[in-house]
Amino acid sequence: MAVKIVTILGSTGSIGTQTLDILQEHSENYHVRALVGGSNIALLAAQARKFRPELTVVADPSLLEALRSALAGTNLACAAGRAAVIEAAAMPAEWTMSAITGVIGLEPTLAAVRHGGTIAFANKEALVSAGDVFLRAVAEHQATLLPVDSEHNAVMQAMADGNHGAIEKIVLTCSGGPFRKLGFEEMRTITPEAALRHPVWSMGAKISIDSATVMNKGLEVIEAARLFSLKSEQIEVVIHPQSVIHGLAYYTDGSVLAQLGSPDMRIPIAHTLAWPQRLATKAPRLDLGQVAKLEFFPPDEVSFPALRVAREALLAGAGAPTVLNAANEVAVAAFLARKIGFLDIVDIVEAVLTQLGAPPVLDLAAVLALDNAARDAATRLTAAKAA
Repeated sequence: MAVKIVTILGSTGSIGTQTLDILQEHSENYHVRALVGGSNIALLAAQARKFRPELTVVADPSLLEALRSALAGTNLACAAGRAAVIEAAAMPAEWTMSAITGVIGLEPTLAAVRHGGTIAFANKEALVSAGDVFLRAVAEHQATLLPVDSEHNAVMQAMADGNHGAIEKIVLTCSGGPFRKLGFEEMRTITPEAALRHPVWSMGAKISIDSATVMNKGLEVIEAARLFSLKSEQIEVVIHPQSVIHGLAYYTDGSVLAQLGSPDMRIPIAHTLAWPQRLATKAPRLDLGQVAKLEFFPPDEVSFPALRVAREALLAGAGAPTVLNAANEVAVAAFLARKIGFLDIVDIVEAVLTQLGAPPVLDLAAVLALDNAARDAATRLTAAKAA
């Protein structure tokens, strides 16, 4: 197997660290060209010392001296700031992990797309906030787009025979998060600590809150519509607490194909890393006898209205998903900072959608301008609720 050149955007986050664990297990087959991390300098420096990339970047420019100090004596190049992040993403690589959370990951991911390699994306905002713009760039530069989200990766595997025209619908499964058995009013007093305790998956703070509100599944519906060229009514969501079946594809002949596996992100990461081949991982093997029972329930859109709101944004089209994502990022950050309540998150998102509607977004500049407008509107609403 030839050595594959790879770049990791978001190396210090949950997806990034698990990606590097897999690369370490198969170090003879991969060379890390660039690492881009967040504010955890100790971890980023340790990763750089181990993998010796050509460039190591910290997103926060105020941390450059700390990174240089941590890499002293290594002769490893390092940089900091937004321009450096995009520069690292633009370095030619055969495979890029896009795992920078939020819309700030959009420009680096587009920079990676432009060199035409394989983009494994855990940053769903690229397709939610800038779907048409992003997919045009993928087509123009003949890049390969592979989903890392466990549900979309599962559907991709279930559709591996290429008969996309024979698809009736797909199903994205959802653990239901930590509050799936609570009623709407019971959620008024939920704290950030409680919302961060996901019952199945180990994830970062923002995606954990999205899972608790079920907004994560709403964003995934939008992502699936664009990734697989499906209509909203062809994308079903079911609550599946065991998180064993991750996605299903229903075909016109009555066949249903499902992808199963332990709830471990190393499985979809490895799938994209070796695609179209397979790569061994240390993920736990699924024991159906031990699982014993698989349960499925329809989502409660009264207690968890985020899924309804996201579908409405998808149907509105144009810039509505951009507004949805931006407002949600602001509201989640405000909740984590204890400025608003748990139920306020979706209220704010829906209010911003009502204010801004679905203006056209024809290019990246328009996407970013609308994203800023939605953030401004959400910030005003969170301030009013906090007052």
